[in-house]
Amino acid sequence: MRIGEFTDSFLPIVDGVGRVVHNYASMLGEMGHECYVIAPMTDTGYRGFNKFEIVDYISAKFQQYKTGVPNIDPHFKARMKNVELDIIHTHSPFSSGQTAIYYAKKRGVPLIGSFHSKYRDDFKQAMGVDVLADVGIKIVVDFYERCDQVWTVSNHAADTLREYGYRGNIIIMPNGSNIPEIHPNDRELAKEKFTLGDLPVFLYVGQLNWKKNINRIFLASAEIAKKGHQFKLILAGKGPHEDEIKRMATEVLPDRGVIFTGHIEDQRLLGSLYQCASMFVFPSLYDSAALVVREAAVFGVPSVVVKKTGPSEVITDRENGFLCDDTTESLAAIMEEAVLNPDLMMKIGKKAQTTIPVPWNTLMDDVVNRYEMLIDSYKKLGLYQKKKK
Repeated sequence: MRIGEFTDSFLPIVDGVGRVVHNYASMLGEMGHECYVIAPMTDTGYRGFNKFEIVDYISAKFQQYKTGVPNIDPHFKARMKNVELDIIHTHSPFSSGQTAIYYAKKRGVPLIGSFHSKYRDDFKQAMGVDVLADVGIKIVVDFYERCDQVWTVSNHAADTLREYGYRGNIIIMPNGSNIPEIHPNDRELAKEKFTLGDLPVFLYVGQLNWKKNINRIFLASAEIAKKGHQFKLILAGKGPHEDEIKRMATEVLPDRGVIFTGHIEDQRLLGSLYQCASMFVFPSLYDSAALVVREAAVFGVPSVVVKKTGPSEVITDRENGFLCDDTTESLAAIMEEAVLNPDLMMKIGKKAQTTIPVPWNTLMDDVVNRYEMLIDSYKKLGLYQKKKK
């Protein structure tokens, strides 16, 4: 198959959607399919090792993202004339999504739209006005109603899309996990680099953005610090609120020396950091499904997440992870337990390792089957490839 994966975010952005698209494209390439990633132009570095082609278009910077403007990029249009596609899968309703609609109609090929994010929260954060956020949501719903199939990454995400007003069918297509070879000796890499010693380590990996509920981590850490417990708190990532978040860390935990690593591109070092963690702390109310919770589980690290959120769907409380209320007291109690009972953390972490991660190659078999079935249904309806490039 010749597959177009359209996205508004791609490497090297520290963004879950960009990472999902990268895994889709990489696995599809390994499976022998001709895959193209269509995305805003950014610094992706050397491309020769990729198993897919990148077709990018002019973009302008907006916070840590690149906002694409493909309609005014003649080079992009010229390249797309030479790109044959059998199916288009877009991971955003915005610039790349609208471009995907255009090419799906122009080429006469089916269009899949994946819903990943709580866009109302993004609109409210960006514009600060409910009325404008509602207008944005209407645009989002209109986009998904124009797709041939709609996928979401979790039941929680499907419920969110329905709350927005979408009434069509939804297919749940969860994210996979990269399953690296784990080298126990690698643990020393992060231990030495970040001077961790033998103290319990709480780890957060993700965007430094208030929508991730990071303030809850600091407040809960302060509560257990007041009781005299010693630990290390590490936040790996970058984001639009990085300076504000660092200020809060200094104010709330002045004597703890919270460690901010920035974005870690070295996957071996990141794996080492996971291996050092006693608990992965991810109280986000925003995420529809957290890749990082699955990543932590790969390394046998138990996660604590908030009840009835997207990340909580893979967790059975106190069996393969921990569920807390969205309160400082609830999160602090579980974090304190991680300090006091390391054996329990190891036991639950091992259970997480065997129950939560799903290899991407296993997931992609289902993805390819669905692509093929949609193309076949298009052909039976006489819709397939009837339009010009």
